[in-house]
Amino acid sequence: MRNLRCVGQKSVQNVPGIEAIAWDASSDSILNLRAADGLLHLDRWTEEGLQPIASWDAPPTPYKAINLHFFADTGIACIILDIGDIIVVRESPDNEEKIEIVGSIDAAISAAAWSPDEETLVVTTKASTIIYLTRDFEELTSVELTSRDLDLSDHVSVGWGKKETQFKGKKARALRDPTVPETIDDGRLADTNESCETTISWRGDGAYLAVNSVENASQRRMIRIYSREGILDSVSEPVNGLIGPLSWRPAGNLIAGVQLFEDKRQVVFFERNGLRHGQFPLRPLDGVQNGNGVSIRSLQWNVDSTVLAVTYDDRVQFWTMGNYHWYLKQEIMDPGLKWHPEKPLVFALISKGKERIRRLQYSLEVCAGPILPPFDYGVVAVIDGKSLKITPLRQANIPPPMSLHDVNLPANANDVVITLDGSDDGACRKPIFRILVLHQTWSSSYSLNLATMLPPTQVEKPAESRETSHVANAQEKLDSELRLSLEFRSTEVAPGPIKMTENGSLLANGRVLARGCTSYLVTPSHLIFTTSQQLLKLVHLIADTEALEVPSDTPESDERCRSIERGAKLVTAMPSIFAVVLQMPRGNLETIYPRALVLAGIRQCITKKKYKKAFLACRHQRVNMNILHDHHPEQFIANIPLIIDQIKKVEFIDLFLSSLREEDVSATMYRETLRAEQREDGGASSEGGGKVNIICNAFLEALASRKANVKNMITAQVCKNPPDLDAGLIEIVRLREKGSDRVEETVEHICFLADVNRLFDNALGLYDLQLTLLIAQQSQKDPREYLPFLQGFELMEPVRRKFSIDDHLGRFKKALHHLHNLSAFDELQAYTVRHNLYEHALSLHRHDTAKYASLMRLYADNLKSTSRFKEAATAFHYLGDHAQASECHRNANQWQEALSTSSLIPLSTAQLRAFAETLAHSAVETRDFRAAATIHLDHLHDVSAAANYFCKAYLFSDAFRAIATLPSSSQPNDLLASVFDSALADSMAVITDLIADCKAQLSAQVPRIRELREKKQADPLAFLEGDNAGADVPDDISLAPTDASTAGGGTLFTRYTNRSATGAGSLASSRRSSRNRRREERKRARGKKGSVYEEEYLVSSVARLVERVNGVGEEVGRLVEWLVRRTMVERARAVEAGMVEVVEMCGRAVEEVFAKEEGEVEGQEKKDTPVVKEYRKLSFLTSG
Repeated sequence: MRNLRCVGQKSVQNVPGIEAIAWDASSDSILNLRAADGLLHLDRWTEEGLQPIASWDAPPTPYKAINLHFFADTGIACIILDIGDIIVVRESPDNEEKIEIVGSIDAAISAAAWSPDEETLVVTTKASTIIYLTRDFEELTSVELTSRDLDLSDHVSVGWGKKETQFKGKKARALRDPTVPETIDDGRLADTNESCETTISWRGDGAYLAVNSVENASQRRMIRIYSREGILDSVSEPVNGLIGPLSWRPAGNLIAGVQLFEDKRQVVFFERNGLRHGQFPLRPLDGVQNGNGVSIRSLQWNVDSTVLAVTYDDRVQFWTMGNYHWYLKQEIMDPGLKWHPEKPLVFALISKGKERIRRLQYSLEVCAGPILPPFDYGVVAVIDGKSLKITPLRQANIPPPMSLHDVNLPANANDVVITLDGSDDGACRKPIFRILVLHQTWSSSYSLNLATMLPPTQVEKPAESRETSHVANAQEKLDSELRLSLEFRSTEVAPGPIKMTENGSLLANGRVLARGCTSYLVTPSHLIFTTSQQLLKLVHLIADTEALEVPSDTPESDERCRSIERGAKLVTAMPSIFAVVLQMPRGNLETIYPRALVLAGIRQCITKKKYKKAFLACRHQRVNMNILHDHHPEQFIANIPLIIDQIKKVEFIDLFLSSLREEDVSATMYRETLRAEQREDGGASSEGGGKVNIICNAFLEALASRKANVKNMITAQVCKNPPDLDAGLIEIVRLREKGSDRVEETVEHICFLADVNRLFDNALGLYDLQLTLLIAQQSQKDPREYLPFLQGFELMEPVRRKFSIDDHLGRFKKALHHLHNLSAFDELQAYTVRHNLYEHALSLHRHDTAKYASLMRLYADNLKSTSRFKEAATAFHYLGDHAQASECHRNANQWQEALSTSSLIPLSTAQLRAFAETLAHSAVETRDFRAAATIHLDHLHDVSAAANYFCKAYLFSDAFRAIATLPSSSQPNDLLASVFDSALADSMAVITDLIADCKAQLSAQVPRIRELREKKQADPLAFLEGDNAGADVPDDISLAPTDASTAGGGTLFTRYTNRSATGAGSLASSRRSSRNRRREERKRARGKKGSVYEEEYLVSSVARLVERVNGVGEEVGRLVEWLVRRTMVERARAVEAGMVEVVEMCGRAVEEVFAKEEGEVEGQEKKDTPVVKEYRKLSFLTSG
């Protein structure tokens, strides 16, 4: 789909007698050898002009320059003449001769060629000899060309084509093998144009060379394939009419030659083994009858094997191949061609009169029409000699070499431009394109009307003059049309000039956007380009070039990047249909729809309120339709009537409603890649939760007045979250009440949208048995089951039917309400107990005192049986059952309420005392010593027991008060000595044991934690392996995070934590079975010594100890105070000293244990550091 377009041209005039030219790739200049005034001149053509290098006397005998080659590394030019002389010209001689004849071959030279690496020279002599020379012109080997070379060929003849091997039986023609040719070439020479010349061509890697020569003995032209060492590898098969031109494709797969027939010429291809491999015909030349008088001089491939140049006596034709078809792309009326050795489409030409040199630079470009919508029909024109292949890819995606229109031109075309010429006056309003074709000396113009789909028509006849002025006018006209075409292809937001350099750098206003670019296009909103990494990338166009953001090479996560086939290049883009056309290396086309282009078009349509186009794009390109709302929620909700009017089709609206979900796709899967400050509409945020319901309710409101959209209303009800199936079924009921014939259709529709079993239950819950029957008929239910089931309901009274239906559906509260309406109180009580509906039953009978009390009795018994004693006591109080209430208070550990309620029963004094003793015993069992002391003091009047329990609660002041309030006759001092002091001693013993336990625990656990941490820092692998630390550990284990970890998706350092590595490995922990997880939790809780959980267990234990010490601080303070009061100073001092020591040990332990470790693994959980409360000592107690 690409044409050759001239992008640069220079020439030097008035240089008569040019014999040969050569390239200097280092300076990009041209060396030319010319003969003038009996001298040979070697000149260099640079930008400054011709610069002479050397001149010397021409040979006295007639001669021809066979080869001119320049060595850029040494500055030496080598000239080979057919008379046998090999001349070296040194541009900058260093103690050497500037011009030297390094050798001469007496037998004369027929052909010569340097290897691609410039290390080997191969020459053929007119004595049928091949000579291999080094760069220093020392002979390597020589090979004689003889007829015996045919014997070395590997070709095997099985007699095909001979009469004795032909099957001549009945129906022989029908049975003939189509793979067998009717005749076999014998290799005879062409009748005309045979100059018996010899040609040499190297393969691109320099490993082999081909020699095309005439074998005099057999009068046959053959191609011999030699290795670099001069060993004959193969000989070509016989080909009639083969002539001298030969060129080995640098890629190495084909050798091109020319075959002549009486009425045509064709290029034939050979493989390295000498076998034929296809051909293509050459076109007749303009102004020449059957090619008479014009012979083919040479064949030359360019350096990247994309263009084959066929040189005639008066012109050069350039051919390219795509999809196994050969295109004639250019014809230049200058015969002498020399390709640039490094730049693929740069070459030099010698004019026909040998007095002018031209330097031409071409590029392979697509001739496409406008890309600016709405004119982006993808019109592409392909040049093929006198045929112009035109295809509007948007209307007819026809792969090359075929085309929708094939325009016959009066002469070979060299360039073509497509511009917009207006639009037709019909209803379609399709554009009319103008196609300008440039020929050698004139141009022609054609008109293409896409509305008629007819071939282009010529609107301007070609000029007949061949003068240079007309050539210039034609080129100027083409340049003007090209500028006009580029204007239609330009963008509305121009970030400056965008171009691609020869080395593949993509530039925007001088800034390098990407390297390794192979093709690019510019649309109104995107810059699209392909890279050598097989990626298609899209860049959002904005006015600020520096802010252009090129996506990274992540096609799996970025919508602006997409993987493509290797070698694919852009042909054109059609933003109106979100399409991009690519051409593969073999020539076929592929139309793709890049997600970024599709989403950009959808967003643009939404912004312009073209919701139908946006919907159809979502439908065709499989884009989640939630984007229609999520891209601009407020605008969507405000324009729902407009959306309905645009989309119209009921099926399309149903499709949209059924695709709704709560996710904001504009923030997740279709996140806008154009930054908010660069968007014209500024973006829009989606609503919070309930998006689906908001949209469905808005559609219901808009559809309420549209009778034809009943299906859409049902869909909107069913697609709510949760589905409102009842509302959808009610719509069907209303439709049935109106006598519509669409009831069955709507029933089928709702059954398609929702689970038919749920619809059956919901229809039954509406108490509409007819509707339920319609739903059942659309389900897989057995009629023998649901018909008797529905008939049973039909026979019931209305209220009883409703109760039975609600009871069947599990709607027990509604069923209870129907029992209330039936006045079946006994059944209601049983139903209430069966389904635990006490609150609802009580609310129904709140105005009927007797029934309310009966239900309250049932509720109170239920509360008591379910151990809800506090609420049960309140219910029994309402019923006046104080005995049950008192028992419930006792079970709820409410001893005050129990004792106060027991007095209302009433009970005797002995019974009250026994009840109080029971409550006190229960308080002691629950370690509520304060409550037990209060009961013994206030209700049992047992001061001794009360004082003892007060002391156990460390409430020494209350105990002292209870004893001190006794009359003197009760001897309170004796109670203080026997009860109070004894209780103090017991409390001291408990505190002392606690302090000792804390000291022992800290002394054991803190050093162990220190030891474990030192071990982990010294050898982390051995520490984390736990019990297996002593075993042999392989030395090829990586400690870095990997997704293949068998321990739950993390590293060894995250294996035993609750937080696994991020990424795909973080899901590994969720894959572990619950049994393994519980086993790990049990191991963690045990904290077995030597396991990986030991440190975590010890740290938690220290934290719990600190909390315990903080909790007993006040109790120890009260104990010390009363020990001093009771003159037990030494005991008080000992308890205080022990407490102070424990607090200090806790402080040191917290600083050490909970300090942040160096090199701690990132993400590992850390426990909150506990705070040690300060213990306030008595001021008059000394430590001594």
